[in-house]
Amino acid sequence: MFAITGATGKVGGAVARTLLAADQSIRVVVRDLSKSKTWTVRGADIALADTRDASALTKAFSDVDGAFALLPPTFDPSPGFTEGRAMIEALHSALRVAQPPKLVVLSTIGADAPQPNLLNQLGLLEHALADLPMPVTFLRAAWFMENAAWDVTPALTDGVISSYLQPLDKTFPMVSAEDVGRTAADLLLESWTGHRVIELEGPRRVSPNDIANAFTRALRGPVTARVVSRAGWDRLFREQGMMNPVPRMQMLDGFNEGWIDFPKRDAESRKGTITIDQAIKALVVETPVKAGSS
Repeated sequence: MFAITGATGKVGGAVARTLLAADQSIRVVVRDLSKSKTWTVRGADIALADTRDASALTKAFSDVDGAFALLPPTFDPSPGFTEGRAMIEALHSALRVAQPPKLVVLSTIGADAPQPNLLNQLGLLEHALADLPMPVTFLRAAWFMENAAWDVTPALTDGVISSYLQPLDKTFPMVSAEDVGRTAADLLLESWTGHRVIELEGPRRVSPNDIANAFTRALRGPVTARVVSRAGWDRLFREQGMMNPVPRMQMLDGFNEGWIDFPKRDAESRKGTITIDQAIKALVVETPVKAGSS
């Protein structure tokens, strides 16, 4: 049996589906039992645990053949990443006590970047779990293609998507959440020793113009990308409700300036198979269309 956190989300859900398809039994770790029905009917064991409850997480990670762990995203963190640090402490404590035989941890591109930015949270996670005795794989995933979900409605209604990634013809490492989950599940079925880092991106790098072109094909109508000026980010993010937009802005700077990337070094790299066209088409299908949109 494999314990899986985040199964109600895209990545964790893909991990769970892939393992079930491989005839493996799973234990889904949820914070809300009302969201577990999908997995209960498929025969999954259910564990109720808040991400800051070390005792409940310990039970969830005990008596399994392996575990998949992720840190719920905090896009608007308090200064010093207070929320993330609390979750990391609970996760570390639980894993140290439960000691599953092997562990796959979802991390991110840029987790090793020394510059201050939003992704430092995953660097803190990797550092905290570095002293665990079991085999650990840190799966550093590229920018999620599914971030383009925010663009579906403007692409449909206005034929224009706004890009914080820039310039528009610059290609960035991206990957589908489905590929991340499938890869994590495959890794759980592997045997290895010690700690390792695996970098994962899609079949080819993607530019904002590529995303717009994918929307053009999916919607069968012209869609173009436009740059959101760096000078207006702080105001825009605060208007959207963010209290502390600086880490997010720093992260975007890292991608645009190239210091958040997969450097050529000793880390193992893998490639997903899902293209940006496939990912965008799936997002378009999944997104409800409001009446009057065309």
